[in-house]
Amino acid sequence: MNQTRVMRKKAAPVKSGDRQSVSLAKLRSAGLQALFAVYIYVLFKIILFKFSPIDFRFLWHQLQRSPDTILRQLRLGNFTPLETVFNTFDPVTVTKLVNFAGNIALFIPFGIFIALLSSNRQLSWFGVMIRSFGLSTVLECAQGLFSIGTFDVDDLLLNTIGGLLGYGLLRLWRAGQKAQPTQ
Repeated sequence: MNQTRVMRKKAAPVKSGDRQSVSLAKLRSAGLQALFAVYIYVLFKIILFKFSPIDFRFLWHQLQRSPDTILRQLRLGNFTPLETVFNTFDPVTVTKLVNFAGNIALFIPFGIFIALLSSNRQLSWFGVMIRSFGLSTVLECAQGLFSIGTFDVDDLLLNTIGGLLGYGLLRLWRAGQKAQPTQ
């Protein structure tokens, strides 16, 4: 009877420096995930609740309203691309500019976070665009569903641009870090 031996390779002992770097990486990852959760909370609070406290009873009450209310909210929405963007500059007001810039600025951290949190660190521009557009769509639809705002297709475009801008800024920063000589 032939017995085949299974050769087991002994695992190399883990150095204490390696353990510390692994522990530091896990701590950094957990911290990044916690910051992302806080960012998402703040994003929902700003977009859906306009800085007011989050009140789940209010949301439940809004969901129980008549379907006519949702249809009315849809009719008030903007489904024409770039209509709101063009109206921002005719005439220019502080409120319109804050809304325009805010829709972009609110999603810049999103583009950064999803790139930092991606498991393979090789997230594409298209991947960032889809994720930014998807989150923005959820928020815009929630505004209409809960009757706490109106759907605006331009918000989808501006939020997506913000996500892509954040991703682009992170890539530029990383490229700059690689280009710097180590000391």
